[in-house]
Amino acid sequence: MKKFTFLFSLIIGLSAQLVFAQKIPNKKAVLSAMKLTNTYFMNKWPDAGKSIITNKERPSNLWTRAVYYEGLMALYEVNREQKYYDYAVQWGEKHHWGLRDGVKTRDADNHACGQTYIELYNIDKKPERIKDIKASIDMVVKSGKVDDWTWIDALQMGMPVFAKLGNLYNDNSYYDYMYKMYLHSKNVQGGGLYNEKDGLWWRDKDFVPPYKEPNGEDCYWSRGNGWVVAALVRVLDIMPKNAAGYDEYLKTYHEMIKALVPLQRTDGFWNVSLQDPNHFGGKETSGTSLFIYGMAWGVNKGILDKKTYLPIINKAWNGMAKYAVQKDGFLGYTQGTGKEPKDGQPVTYTSKPDFEDYGLGCFLLAGAEIYKLKK
Repeated sequence: MKKFTFLFSLIIGLSAQLVFAQKIPNKKAVLSAMKLTNTYFMNKWPDAGKSIITNKERPSNLWTRAVYYEGLMALYEVNREQKYYDYAVQWGEKHHWGLRDGVKTRDADNHACGQTYIELYNIDKKPERIKDIKASIDMVVKSGKVDDWTWIDALQMGMPVFAKLGNLYNDNSYYDYMYKMYLHSKNVQGGGLYNEKDGLWWRDKDFVPPYKEPNGEDCYWSRGNGWVVAALVRVLDIMPKNAAGYDEYLKTYHEMIKALVPLQRTDGFWNVSLQDPNHFGGKETSGTSLFIYGMAWGVNKGILDKKTYLPIINKAWNGMAKYAVQKDGFLGYTQGTGKEPKDGQPVTYTSKPDFEDYGLGCFLLAGAEIYKLKK
């Protein structure tokens, strides 16, 4: 009888854990964390056009700030507070809806701001909002040159701009050219930056084997792979299923998501170095946010199994809410800029990255997609 009682209790306990794992994060708590962290940032940067000064002065329409505004627009989508929209418009207006280095730039980092410019144009179709970003991308398309994206971060900075223009103008040439540039990065650049066997990407040619991490594994940088997940999600979300590249993007998305699952830490985060937890290992918010952004999107679209991925999403979001979100809204455990595990260190609860904007943008993207999860 005692044995039966023990087994019965064990089954009930495991069932309760399973049911709990399938619950979506509390919507009110998710939105509260998003608003808290965003308020911290908006209060710190009331002037959206103010230059950013670190080791040098940079205009605030650079990629780091562009990623923040991607997150802000995601927050605005689920919580239509006028101040969010106004803050984004102020950013565009302060820069005259222009690009860093002008319309002749081919740098994906400089194109990243165009994602928000186009979204704001879709809300209020003022031609000045997309004039420069369209001119720059059209210049790239007409050039015939497809080898600009030599590092994987560029996929997230650039691909969604092409997809948004293709969607806006119902013009397949943007999808066609985006696909050519993507394939060059994936299969040609540095011998190919994607390792289909592992389902992960090397950040750039410097990390393609024979380069190895201290433990002998390949160097797969967390946030770099997060950028690719975000790029795939943001183009798949809006492009037609019959457009060039759609099936390829979806296949790679599934391969990456599957590869990331066993690499999650017990506290919910992912390490900076995905396959070497001892090489600057520890909690890291930006990569973690991008991974669960991609997973939550997949669950919402019905292309990822809810029972499989909800526990992973829950663990990561709850981990960030517990360990990274501070009472004043500062977001801890965010790696500074760079391209590999050793850059932007140390990554701790109180350490401030050189730029505080992109990590928040990643967090808001994740939060907004988690907020959309249905019971």
